Amino acid sequence: MTKEEILNWLADVTDPEVPVLNILDLGIVREISVGMESGVQKVVIWITPTYSGCPAMDTIATGIRMVMASHGVPGVTIEYRLSPAWTTDWMTEAGKTKLKNYGIAPPNRKAFQPLGLFEEEQISCPHCGSAETEVISQFGPTSCKALYRCLICREPFEHFKCH
Repeated sequence: MTKEEILNWLADVTDPEVPVLNILDLGIVREISVGMESGVQKVVIWITPTYSGCPAMDTIATGIRMVMASHGVPGVTIEYRLSPAWTTDWMTEAGKTKLKNYGIAPPNRKAFQPLGLFEEEQISCPHCGSAETEVISQFGPTSCKALYRCLICREPFEHFKCH
């Protein structure tokens, strides 16, 4: 088995909080090691949580173990890598497009480019594309999302926060 095969298999593991995204779209798979140890093939997968305390990580780790076992690899080791901290910059463009098509406004700036002192992030509506939106709550159903409303089409929507 190769790292490329494993990456293909991992594309089937979705985020339980945002099921339209797989863990590759999120960019949380940081490294894969395939080797032999005492004549047995050993696979180690390093993942980084989207934030430290993310409750989905246990479910994601279980999903990784299940998909690996379904391909005949029962003994996978999953390691958590907390540094460097995950950033929305690691998300794929395909993942951001999936978010938008799902009705969640994707992050739209580089996390390492902070806003100016009085500058506000411009969040466009994923339904109609209008930039005339307002924040309802900085805290959405999950810690990585905020709640917004479009002032044109009046639809509420979630925004995947930059960090």
